[in-house]
Amino acid sequence: MDMLPVELPSEGETIRLGGGDTVVVRATSAETDGDLFAVEVRMPPGGGPPVMHRHAPSEVYLVLGGEFTFYVGDPEREVRKVVARPGDVVPLAGDTPHNIRNEGHEDAVAFSVHAPGGPMEGFTRAAAALARDGSPSMDDVLRVAERHGIDLMGPVPD
Repeated sequence: MDMLPVELPSEGETIRLGGGDTVVVRATSAETDGDLFAVEVRMPPGGGPPVMHRHAPSEVYLVLGGEFTFYVGDPEREVRKVVARPGDVVPLAGDTPHNIRNEGHEDAVAFSVHAPGGPMEGFTRAAAALARDGSPSMDDVLRVAERHGIDLMGPVPD
């Protein structure tokens, strides 16, 4: 994997999501008075959320290794594709429709910060609990998303 000359510490709480995606928690919202939730995102080839979504918190990604593909919507309902490689920074303003996928052939790693942190940390932990219990129903996923202010918008448009 082509990596930046930055080595993140290996320790940290690891949260396993569906599809082999994981996050390593670097700063909780409790540690930042709710302001931030900072994680290292690790995504295997084919990983990432299955649908476009949006949420009030803003987020920013610094790609450390591999390649992420971001699908980013705009007010005109156009979706642009952004391929990000090591060293690239991708900011996403709150309420921006988006999806993040690993469409490459190797694991992808990014450092990501969500602000405010509480909603995204709550959703991440609840989604991990669903994945831990097996294959959740779509109704379960929709309930968890709604409870944490995540609007699931459907597949990435062609």
